Amino acid sequence: MKRSFIAAVIGLLAASAASAQNPPAQSGPNNNAVNSSGQNNSDKPVAGRNSFTEGQAKSKIEDAGYTSVTDLKKDDNGVWRGKADKGGSATAVSVDFQGNVNSAK
Repeated sequence: MKRSFIAAVIGLLAASAASAQNPPAQSGPNNNAVNSSGQNNSDKPVAGRNSFTEGQAKSKIEDAGYTSVTDLKKDDNGVWRGKADKGGSATAVSVDFQGNVNSAK
């Protein structure tokens, strides 16, 4: 009796640990199955914890085709915001925690 009870408990623990490792996908927009480089997941910055350093945020902006990146500061929503040039005109730019680079339109 004790052995079968212990075996059942171990089985339940193993099953719950396995299911905890594969959380379900988030529902809603911007949940691409595969993200490719150079593709924005959103047309505006997404709030969230941003682990990019200032240098990494600047590199993301430059990789998106902007030059002369200045005044980068992380706001209360975790979005890096600054100014940059593209195509000869200055604009406000941002980088969110997903790496999306957006400009003010």
